[in-house]
Amino acid sequence: MELRRLGFSLCLGFLFVKLMVPNSLARFVVEKNNLRVTSPDKIRGTHDSAIGNFGIPQYGGSMAGAVAYPKDNRKGCKEFDDFGISFKSKPGALPTFVLVDRGDCFFALKVWNAQKAGASAVLVADDIEEPLITMDSPQEDGSSAQYIENITIPSALIEKSFGETLKKAISNGDMVNVNLDWREAVPHPDDRVEYELWTNSNDECGVKCDMLMEFVKDFRGPAQILEKGGYTQFTPHYITWYCPQAFTLSRQCKSQCINRGRYCAPDPEQDFSTGYEGKDVVLENLRQLCVFRVANESKRPWVWWDYVTDFQIRCPMKEKRYNKECADAVIRTLGLDVKKVEKCMGDPNADSENPVLKEEQDAQVGKGSRGDVTILPTLVVNNRQYRGKLEKGAVLKAICSGFEETTEPGVCLSDDVETNECMDNNGGCWQDKTANITACKDTFRGRVCECPLVDGVQFKGDGYSHCEVSGPGRCKLNNGGCWHESRNGHTFSACSDIDGGKCQCPVGFKGDGVKSCEDIDECKEKKACQCAECSCKNTWGSYDCTCSGDLLYMRDHDTCISKTGTEVRSAWVAFWVILIGLGMAAGGGYLVYKYRLRSYMDSEIRAIMAQYMPLDSQGEVPNHVNDEHA
Repeated sequence: MELRRLGFSLCLGFLFVKLMVPNSLARFVVEKNNLRVTSPDKIRGTHDSAIGNFGIPQYGGSMAGAVAYPKDNRKGCKEFDDFGISFKSKPGALPTFVLVDRGDCFFALKVWNAQKAGASAVLVADDIEEPLITMDSPQEDGSSAQYIENITIPSALIEKSFGETLKKAISNGDMVNVNLDWREAVPHPDDRVEYELWTNSNDECGVKCDMLMEFVKDFRGPAQILEKGGYTQFTPHYITWYCPQAFTLSRQCKSQCINRGRYCAPDPEQDFSTGYEGKDVVLENLRQLCVFRVANESKRPWVWWDYVTDFQIRCPMKEKRYNKECADAVIRTLGLDVKKVEKCMGDPNADSENPVLKEEQDAQVGKGSRGDVTILPTLVVNNRQYRGKLEKGAVLKAICSGFEETTEPGVCLSDDVETNECMDNNGGCWQDKTANITACKDTFRGRVCECPLVDGVQFKGDGYSHCEVSGPGRCKLNNGGCWHESRNGHTFSACSDIDGGKCQCPVGFKGDGVKSCEDIDECKEKKACQCAECSCKNTWGSYDCTCSGDLLYMRDHDTCISKTGTEVRSAWVAFWVILIGLGMAAGGGYLVYKYRLRSYMDSEIRAIMAQYMPLDSQGEVPNHVNDEHA
């Protein structure tokens, strides 16, 4: 069986044997991304590179740069400043990808030194011909933890032969440009992402455990948003080992295992005589698995994030509260059934398999495109193991890259995953600085130039060189880009939602309608007040016309008329309106009277005829004459 050391030091030389398939079937899958050489032409092509398990790979995106191979410190094990070397790009130039040789120090230290010197990415050339491997971070001590946590650039390992090709081209004076592409590093088949986190409840295992605990706290919010919205399906997992049969009755095995050596974890303090034991960690791991199962049954799988976070805060090992009583209190506060959780956990002292932990051990074995889980913690997205720093923004970007394009939820467009390319020269997109409107939009896949929709008004154009407001409401935004001006309480605008939305100077003005509209002097150009009695005075955007004497100006007819004549005509008009109204009312009253009188006479005649000439089919008819003599 295969022996593995999975991220934690095993105590006092006591090795656990990981439950795996035979060694011939076990496999570790190296997660890769594409590296495409774009120049010079003679070495153009696409190659595989292994994603480093630190820093922040640009999942879902790509990155172009120029390769530099330093003349000194070619393995990158020392600070480049000591050699007077800087990789900072000049304004307008491509970012610098530093090529260093493998050997003499940790991979992460090479990348850190290059990052401090201004590199945007690091390519590590292998020193032997072999299949690509994953560059992992070292077991953190105090010194390495300081720089590993601060690595923010991506890195990749390339094959020795490919590295030699790049070095030769650079030595010949060629400009070597490459493109690192992570767009296919995570499959994105549909509108839902399945991901899992292989974790551990031990909070006293050093820097790596501290980093894991901090990640769970930070990522809880985005994870619950994705899960509640049905965008993702999350599953937590926990690694366990089993104790070799020959040691099941030993002190070490009893203190670190449950179910007679079947499920084990290393001692947290690496000291069998004090503190918590490995089996305490196994039991809490099992409890957290059962919390997830019980929460999932109640259609609230996201409660797992609340439990794990609250347990870290309320039940830490250093305060001696890492126990069942504290865990049960957390479970109750989250509204979960403690008895259901206990039933799920089973009997840890039984000499038999535990169904939950057995399932976890089986899941450690790689299936399909996913390799064996051999690094703790491990994040798996759409059955591909994530490589890079376990940090909220980086992980969210990797998860978002697993959605089919155009189906990403809103959280994938948040500040946490923006590439901030719009901060530099507006990303090369169109912008209106006056109205503070831009076509540049940051996404986790990089910036896009798309004419925006602002306050319900759509801009149209290519997004790069121009965007114009279009459709109804265009004048609400910066007056549609047209001229407008106010004077003395009067405002005129060249913007109109009709006539195709063109900028046209209003009546009384002339100009291009965009930059300027000048007032037309209607008086000077003899466009108004042309009657003999008229006197014209130009105003801004209009004119005033007055008539001499007692005359009144009629603007529509551009003429002057007598005020007295106007008043007499108005009086006669009122008289005739009233007279016609009275005549119509009298005529209407007469018609109504005539209709009612005729109806009454018809009724009387029918009643008299009914008395002297009755008809068989005629019913009784009211007799008004008899009524009068009754």
